[in-house]
Amino acid sequence: MEVISDAASLEVELLQLPEVSGLALKSNLSFVETLFEQWLSLPESNRLITSLLNEAKSGAPLNVPGNCSSPNATSNSLPSMFPAGTAPPLSPRSSSGSPRIVKQRVGLSNLGSPLKVVSEPVKEVIPQFYFQNGRPPPNELKEQCLVRTDHLFHDHLDGMQIHEFKSVTKEVCKLPSFISTSLFRKIDNGTGVVTRKSFIDYWINGNMMTKDIATQIFTILKQPQLKYLTQDDFKPVLRELLATHPGLEFLQSTPEFQERYAETVIYRIYYYINRSGNGRLTLRELKRGNIIDAMQHADEEEDINKVLRYFSYEHFYVIYCKFWELDTDHDFLIDKENLIRYGNHALTYRIVDRIFSQVPRRFTSKVEGKMGYEDFVYFILAEEDKSSEPSLEYWFKCIDLDGNGVLTRNELQFFYEEQLHRMECMAQEPVLFEDILCQIIDMVGPENESYITLRDLKGGKLSGSIFNILFNLNKFMAFETRDPFLIRQERENPTLTEWDRFAHREYIRLSMEEDVEDVSNGSAEVWDESLEAPF
Repeated sequence: MEVISDAASLEVELLQLPEVSGLALKSNLSFVETLFEQWLSLPESNRLITSLLNEAKSGAPLNVPGNCSSPNATSNSLPSMFPAGTAPPLSPRSSSGSPRIVKQRVGLSNLGSPLKVVSEPVKEVIPQFYFQNGRPPPNELKEQCLVRTDHLFHDHLDGMQIHEFKSVTKEVCKLPSFISTSLFRKIDNGTGVVTRKSFIDYWINGNMMTKDIATQIFTILKQPQLKYLTQDDFKPVLRELLATHPGLEFLQSTPEFQERYAETVIYRIYYYINRSGNGRLTLRELKRGNIIDAMQHADEEEDINKVLRYFSYEHFYVIYCKFWELDTDHDFLIDKENLIRYGNHALTYRIVDRIFSQVPRRFTSKVEGKMGYEDFVYFILAEEDKSSEPSLEYWFKCIDLDGNGVLTRNELQFFYEEQLHRMECMAQEPVLFEDILCQIIDMVGPENESYITLRDLKGGKLSGSIFNILFNLNKFMAFETRDPFLIRQERENPTLTEWDRFAHREYIRLSMEEDVEDVSNGSAEVWDESLEAPF
């Protein structure tokens, strides 16, 4: 009689190994075959097989352990392949968290029936979490909005015109009032009138009311075919702000300065928020920035100069006057020789050359070798507030001569050499580069002391002062002397940025200069150039 040696045809349940999964045995047939051969080699197995063969020849019923068809079936298991007492202990089983499968025999043996009892999985209903056109508003919120809308449109059955729509923007949409014109244009479709039905279709049925305020403003301002905001998208907002804000009424008689103010605000917004620098403001950038809070502040505050973020007129005045001082021929362009006079000749020629090489930022000016007003706004914000991330990125690109993303000893020394020469020319005690390098390493605390990365700079509180050491002599000297008055000012107003303090000082200086000029009948010679702030 032939003994089956094909492991594929072997029923693994016959091995009766409760401590080993049947699925595990079936997935490793070579192991099963080896195990079966070892079992056949045991003396007890030989006696059992011989007994079964004799019973089969005599026609007696087979007494096979585990065979349900035998009336004499016993619970004796097959002999173990391990000698008594030498089997290794099994790992403890748990009812949960174990990948091992435990088979439960129900009714007939697996040998007698191919059917298995499988419990049906419990189906869990997952609520809808994505809505292509925005999440529908809850009924309660929708009813509240409808009540306010009905109240405002009660006396405007034929619809509202643009000058009447501001109350809807403020009370129903909860948006800054100077967004009203842009929202009106988004709904009226060129008709010049917004009816109750058209407003409800856009704001409530269009699910605009359930979006966060940043997404609402982004959707209102952006052009339909684009997925980002351009600078032109902010112009209607600034026009309405200039026309309606009480703190800007005095500008209505000077339209040219209204335009310059609006441009400056937009440039400041993009300098701080459009971190990619491509002029395309995304929704993500809008949410990460603080422009929405600044808009709401400007809408609530009558004194526009108290809105330090972006909208302060005094800040615009300082930027514009500083540009006008350098632009001697008033063609609204400045060159290297103009910029080198900035801050009473505070900057080195080498850093000015890097700025005009357009490494930190490509100029928007169409004239080669000339910097336009927008380019100057980016420069002065970077120069006067080196603690901000946009400024650190701006100057890091200037110092990184080979553009490999790290500042090395040679690059730092290249820019400091001119500073050292200027100190010698001014009969000041020079500070050797080796000492400066140790000071810079201590101030930054880089991960690798052989070079400095942008990440190192962003993690330090004194990183901005490093750039002053390298190319701004006035600020370097101020940093070394540590003016107690300035230190006390910083402690008294810790929320103010370096730019806020600079703009405040310069506005006072410029306003005093203007008063002196008025007294002297327009003569600019009364003000001494040496009175300009040294830092």
